Amino acid sequence: MNEALATIDLPSGEALPVLGQGTWGMGEDPRRRDEEIAALQLGLEMGMRLIDTAEMYGDGGAERIVGEAIKGRRDRVFVVSKVLPGNASRAGTQAACEKSLKRMGIEQIDLYLLHWRGRFPLSETVAAFEDLQDAGKIRYWGVSNFDVEDMEELYTVPDGNTVAANQVLYNLTRRGVEFDLLPWCRERGVPIMAYSPIEQGRLLNHPQLKLIAAQHGATPAQIALAFVLTQPGVMAIPKATSAEHVSENRLAANIDLTDDDLATLDAAFSPPASKRPLEMI
Repeated sequence: MNEALATIDLPSGEALPVLGQGTWGMGEDPRRRDEEIAALQLGLEMGMRLIDTAEMYGDGGAERIVGEAIKGRRDRVFVVSKVLPGNASRAGTQAACEKSLKRMGIEQIDLYLLHWRGRFPLSETVAAFEDLQDAGKIRYWGVSNFDVEDMEELYTVPDGNTVAANQVLYNLTRRGVEFDLLPWCRERGVPIMAYSPIEQGRLLNHPQLKLIAAQHGATPAQIALAFVLTQPGVMAIPKATSAEHVSENRLAANIDLTDDDLATLDAAFSPPASKRPLEMI
């Protein structure tokens, strides 16, 4: 566990750990509040200092959990949040950001993302992001659930090429991004942030995953997560709400999958041979 996490560079050159923490589903049940806060704090202690959240999660509840978890630790945490597309007008983005800052009790969001595309022009949302940067409310901005065509359009709007990251669904059962989106982003130095990297647990009974896990003295979830972490230019943000799962996620970053392991996974979970529509959950 003492082994330092590998890092990935943002376009600015700032290094982030390849493994962070997600919060989708947190802040919805008051009875789990203390457990969720403790899980995030344990992850921070283990080096997973990137925490991803969104105004949508728990209707702001996840951001409140994040705010509690990072009290007294703000200078050691890289906070990511997202604006809903329905709020992503120029004025709406700025208002949503202010509300997120207030819920988390912080003065600046490190990376602020458009959660997915909506009715507002990208130029308007990007202009809002730039305004927020100028005001010191956010450090970087990015997007989520953008396919290649969306990224290409983004690059045509003023300042669109300063996008810092693209957060998308990516795991062994959702590999379509490997065909075109991952190469496109790698060529331009835009990191991919993989959400649901273990498919919310739905793939963990797969026999090949179990076989590889047994060979590494690991769990199927750790192998699924380790696979995502082998991909250049990709970081992962699994959610964990118990100390056991936080530790399990952290140890997955220490697993070195062999060429034989990767070939077995390719045979079990076929990589894309052609363009697939970007998947979302």
